[in-house]
Amino acid sequence: MNSIQLFSLTRRVKRLSSVESCLRHFCGVGVKDEGDWLYSPEWWDPHDGGHIVSQSTSEKGNGVVSVVAHPSSLPSRDSWGETERWLEKRYMEVMPRDGRLKILGYQWRSLRFNDDTRQSTVKVMAACRDLQPSSVFYMQQPHCLAVPYLKSMASVGLTSLVASKYDIGSVAIGKKQMRILCIGHGGGSLPLFLAHHILGAIVDIVEIDPLVISESVRAMGFPAFSVMTATGKRALPTPDIIDQVMWRGIHERLFLYESEAKEFILRNQDNVYDMIFMDAYDGADIFPHSLWDSNSVFMKALSERLHHEHGTLVVNLHSDADIADIDRSNEGVTTGKYVRKVGTAYKKGLMENEKNGLVFACEVPWLCNVSLVVSRGMGSERRHREKTKSNLMKTSLEVDRILRLPFSCLDYLKTGFAII
Repeated sequence: MNSIQLFSLTRRVKRLSSVESCLRHFCGVGVKDEGDWLYSPEWWDPHDGGHIVSQSTSEKGNGVVSVVAHPSSLPSRDSWGETERWLEKRYMEVMPRDGRLKILGYQWRSLRFNDDTRQSTVKVMAACRDLQPSSVFYMQQPHCLAVPYLKSMASVGLTSLVASKYDIGSVAIGKKQMRILCIGHGGGSLPLFLAHHILGAIVDIVEIDPLVISESVRAMGFPAFSVMTATGKRALPTPDIIDQVMWRGIHERLFLYESEAKEFILRNQDNVYDMIFMDAYDGADIFPHSLWDSNSVFMKALSERLHHEHGTLVVNLHSDADIADIDRSNEGVTTGKYVRKVGTAYKKGLMENEKNGLVFACEVPWLCNVSLVVSRGMGSERRHREKTKSNLMKTSLEVDRILRLPFSCLDYLKTGFAII
């Protein structure tokens, strides 16, 4: 997110109501959302540069890649004991001897390209062995999505999939598998969140920049065991003890590949995905045209990889609609020409030979972003816009009930809904 988006965000935070988020937080409805936008000033404040944890220059066009840390107010210190007991229990299951781990604290850590573009923000727990305080381990908090557009992508994607009669209940408890592909890694919070909340989720992640991969593991607490080699094997044959303590049950279902999206899609022709998430902006904050060219080899291969009955693609887009223009009209950012152009390209590339299908977009609260959805399992015509929106909103309540996410999917479906 660049400086222009920051100005737009500041304007919209004043304009949009956060009453529902406040009620969910203060009244204790559902699970507490540690990534609620109420806490964003802790890591978003443009006057607070934070502490640079690491900084290197990318060889893949992303410029200077930095990880910047900010203090986090949650979880509060009085809750650390419960987490330490959970870590001790896990340690004893792996190594039946004294394995007490001590929490040192929590931080927000942001991945930045060229200082001004936040590619990802995650919450990290720092811990150490009680008898080895100099040995520090980092664990990204898998239940926390800090940035609203990631919550939007998860909400609209999962809701669309369930609206396509997909059995999310069996997948949620691990009785069935769900194949997910994430194109673009950043700090890894979205694939980690999905694997944490959906026990049947098998998540492939594709990232072009090896520096982004290494920083997400080393400085942002992403599971090291997830990293794959060019031959398709684990970079680490077995996870170490601490990784088993922190990630057992999750990291076995994460597969992080260094690859261009096109090469990965063409190379893995046997893979069929129930859901594909695409969030692939480069160091110049540009979404490459090669990823949405309807006539490209990549689009054809992507169409073959997306499940033909219920396959759902979710794309994060920066809207081209100017915030001042939106304030003077009744339109939302989903009506921008760029959003319509990209949506039309995916509709042509992925829906041309499909009997059913719906392409729609939702405005992301508080940000000038749009979640674009291509659903092969839903069918609707433009004149049924309100009926389609109503159906999705009702379905979102079912997703909330089954997955018990720390936020309501409904919040991310009711604003700026538009059928492409």
